[in-house]
This record gives sequence, structure tokens and C-alpha cells, in this order.
Amino acid sequence: MNDENGARRHNGPLGEVLVIIPTYNEAENLTEVVGRLRESVPAAHVLVADDNSPDGTGKLADELAAEDGHVHVLHRQGKEGLGAAYLAGFEWGCERGYDVLVEMDADGSHRPEELPRLLTALRGADLVIGSRWVPGGRVVNWPRSRWVLSRGASTYARLLLSVPVHDVTAGFRAFRRETLEGIDVATVVSQGYCFQIDLTNRAVQRGYQVVEVPVTFADRERGDSKMNRDIVAEAVWRVTAWGVQGRVRKLLGRRHT
Repeated sequence: MNDENGARRHNGPLGEVLVIIPTYNEAENLTEVVGRLRESVPAAHVLVADDNSPDGTGKLADELAAEDGHVHVLHRQGKEGLGAAYLAGFEWGCERGYDVLVEMDADGSHRPEELPRLLTALRGADLVIGSRWVPGGRVVNWPRSRWVLSRGASTYARLLLSVPVHDVTAGFRAFRRETLEGIDVATVVSQGYCFQIDLTNRAVQRGYQVVEVPVTFADRERGDSKMNRDIVAEAVWRVTAWGVQGRVRKLLGRRHT
């Protein structure tokens, strides 16, 4: 079925699932997260996209892959950011014919046990987002400052871009391959918070069916957060630029009608 914007909406069986887990210094968390994921969705494959972690995460991922044919490893040259890691993972998965590609953190903040609900919802959608900010969603073990930053970023982006999604910065999400191809994901250059906003905005603007499923987000217990001021600053200026551009296009469109 096509909607009024020409985007193809997909329903029905999902096919082969690939869960992409970007890593940088996640040796303390990786074994547990992969184990829980394999128990929760036994048919799914896992791709660890490691940015040459100095703590040996890549070597650990190789060991997991040697023991389990559903685990794969993509070794990258160095730390290039979350967005670049996911883009490399999307390319790897699409080239190998996976039908569904999932984003999931390595630090345990995204609970593998909740992935089956995202996949079930994807049977009637093009993109499913594990949302903290819809009824039933929540965060635990977060300082107030982190809560304000995340909630504020989502609200700012949602209002400025006119995107009807409550958690546009969420990083726990499942795409149909056709959705990634349809939003031209290979042209994305944004990172961090902004990477997730960019993908959400593209999907909505192209008319894909985006569904939010409530999840519980828990702050990492081991290792260091990758969040920094540069990631936040990038999100602010890119979202502002997109919002202004969108309003200018609408204004020019009205003048020519």
C-alpha cells in the first residue's frame, strides 16, 4: 500500500532480523547484552560494530562470534561516532539481505527482553521506536539533568520539525530494510542525538508508518557514557537549521500556489 506521499507501507512477516550493536570500550557489558539478546530473540543475528576499542571489546566480540554462528563482528578503523557505526552496520546488513535492522546500545540501557514487542509492532509499521516518553515508557537511574536534556531535546525537535513522535532521540528502534532504503540513509552525516532525529524526520517526511512502543530505559551500570557537549551542540544547530529550512519551503510553496 502507498500513502499520499508515495511511501510504501509494509505489513506482515518480517523475515531475517539483524541487531546492530555499536561498541567502543564495552568489554564489561558486551557478553551479558549479547547473551540476553540471543535468549530473547533466538532467531535474530547480531552484528557488533566495534570502533577499534582499546579495552579489547573487538577481540571479545570475535570470541563470541566464534562460539555462535548468529554473532558477527564488523571491525572499524577507529572511533568515528555512533551514527557512522550504525551506517556501516546498515550497509553490512542490507548487502547480506537482512529484512529488519535493529539499533541497540551495548551498555544494557536498552533491554533485549523488550525487543520482541518492537518486532511485533513492526509487522504493521515501517519503523518502530522504543519510546521513553509515551504512556508506559520510563527511565530509571537517571540524574535530573539527563532527564531534562533528553526530554527537552525530544520536545524541541518534535515541535520545530513538526514530527508527531514523542521520543525522536531514542536509540532503540527497528527498521524494515525498505524504510532505510527509502529514506536514503546512505546520505546521512549527522551523529549522536542528531542521527536519531535525522532518521525519524526523514521517515515521517517520506510518509512511512512510525510507531512508538513504550520501553524502560536504564542508565548504564558499568563503563562511561559517550554523551558530550559536542553531540548536544550538533543536535541543536542541525535541528534548528532543518526546522528553518522546512518553514521556508512551506512559505515559498504557499506563495507559488
